[in-house]
Order: sequence, then C-alpha cells, then structure tokens
Amino acid sequence: MNITQQGGVNTTITDSIATIEFFHPRSNSLPRKVLAELRDTITKLGEADNIHVIILKSAGERAFCAGASFDELMAINDLETGKVFFSGFANVINACRKCPKLIIGRVQGKAVGGGVGIASAVDYCLATKFAAVKLSELAVGIGPFVVGPAVARKIGTSAMSQLAINATAWQTAEWARQKGLYTEIFDSTEEMDAGIQALAEKLASSNPEAMRLLKKVFWEGTEHWDDLLAERAAMSGQLVLSDFTKKAIAKFKKK
Repeated sequence: MNITQQGGVNTTITDSIATIEFFHPRSNSLPRKVLAELRDTITKLGEADNIHVIILKSAGERAFCAGASFDELMAINDLETGKVFFSGFANVINACRKCPKLIIGRVQGKAVGGGVGIASAVDYCLATKFAAVKLSELAVGIGPFVVGPAVARKIGTSAMSQLAINATAWQTAEWARQKGLYTEIFDSTEEMDAGIQALAEKLASSNPEAMRLLKKVFWEGTEHWDDLLAERAAMSGQLVLSDFTKKAIAKFKKK
C-alpha cells in the first residue's frame, strides 16, 4: 500500500454523541481517500436520527492536520485531476456546512492549510495551547483558495489575509483564539477532552430541532458555496500544474 492509500476515518457513537476521528501516518495529512471518507461520514451522521451532536478530531498527540498530501500534489499532471483533488477539501467543508447537527472540533496540535479549513468549518472549536496555525499554500506556489471562505467566515478577511500572505509563519493558538477560530484553549489534551465531553453532553440533551435551526442561521449567506468552492478548486488545480509550483512543492517536501 502506497502512502496516499493509507489513513482513514473511524467513528464511535456513545448515546447520541458521534465522534469522527481521521488519521494518516504523515501528521494526519489528507489524501483524496481520507477526504472522501470524511465527507461521507459527516454526511451520513448528519442524516442519522439517533445522533444529536458530532465531535470531529484527528489521531495522535501533536499534529491535528498537515493539510494536503504532498505526494498526491506532486502526482497531479492535468487540470481535471487537480480540480478533483482540491474538490476533496471543498466537499468536506460543504459537508460540515450542510450537516444539520452541530459539530465540535477538537484540535490537539498544529493545523496547516486544509487543517485550518477544517477547524474553521466546524461550529465550535476547542484546542490545546499547542494548536498553532499556518496557511502555507502560497509558500508552495498555490493559495488557500478552497479553505479561504471558511477561514475568512470564522476569523475575518484581515486575519485570514495575514495567514495567507505570511505563509511560512506560525500563529499561536492564543492568536487563533483571539481571532475567533478557537473558542477556548487548554494546557493539556486531558483538560480539553473534559471540556469537549461536558459540552457534547449538554448539546446531546438539547432540542435537536432547535439546534438544526440554529445551525441554519449560523451558515446563512453560504448557500452558494457549492459553486464557489468548485471554482476555487479549479483555480488551485490550474496553479498546481505550473513549473513554479511543482518545483516549490518538491523543495518544500525535502525539508
């Protein structure tokens, strides 16, 4: 099995709380396989009557998500393949957006690129002090086009632009909390998990219809995102074909 075929998604259900955990041996990076599983799992749980709230997390201790799979990025040789790859991130964001259940994000460590997009697409995000963020896309010759709408919606255009332009710089978890990406940060995963469990239990006993309508209100104005994110995926798919980007990705991958 090659590296892009590794990783996956696990789901556990306790009472009416569903926990989705994605994983990949390379710092929870996201090849198309894992992105598709995430989309399908979020959609399926959103349709399940016995589920009232969803927790979205990744495996491991320090890396929440390293973003796009560099192996797959380097293998893209035509526009359609590029668009399909970046549409994987669009599909996960849209699945979170359309899911009628509130989604709690658990960010235990660093989030890069698509990982920041996922943290932005959940409805309520908790993190540890180790959960620094970075949008590194410009540093490898592309841009955070697909995740940009979700990130800007959560932290504002100014803060998103700061991340996008200074693409090699990490911003701290406290910075992310101040900008609104995280609602609270904790000193340890144990403290964070206790906070997440307490919140999930409260929501699990809340009125499901009220939560569904509340989420609909939260996401008002994003109804065009199916088309918008598809357009953004095509932009990234075109850029990844350039010699500049291929050389930048190869150089970045060697670090």
